Amino acid sequence: MVMTRKTRRLILIGTVGAVLAAAVGLVLYALSGQITLYKTPTELTEQIISDSRRLRIGGLVEPGSVVRGDGGRVDFKVTDTANAVSITYRGLLPDLFQEGKGVVAEGTLDAAGLFHADTVLAKHDERYMPKEVVDALKAQGVWEEGQPGGPTPPAANN
Repeated sequence: MVMTRKTRRLILIGTVGAVLAAAVGLVLYALSGQITLYKTPTELTEQIISDSRRLRIGGLVEPGSVVRGDGGRVDFKVTDTANAVSITYRGLLPDLFQEGKGVVAEGTLDAAGLFHADTVLAKHDERYMPKEVVDALKAQGVWEEGQPGGPTPPAANN
């Protein structure tokens, strides 16, 4: 069988396409273990989440919920004003961490619904809050545009 120039070109293009598809597939497979999903407290209460799945949860630190324990353990609740999730964290909290302010925690959720955070991030100035948190608070009707420091904490609205 004689291969024409057109046949060789088609084989080359097909081979390159198959190699590229395999490379993209391997990269996506490798990254699938590194993806961290962002959830709000309401989404966590409405969905069933696998215990081993890493999550990022964001919202406001519920006023009156911060309890400091032994060994640097801190328990607190994060709320989106509709629902709240209990979080436990062991370590030093950011200096700007305080009740009624925005926070993002990264970790895992256990079967009892307690979120075990290994990273806690607080907003770094009055105007910054992660886009996901702002979008969730806007959806709840809590976010007020142009207000320094973002939303008014639920306790301050009373």
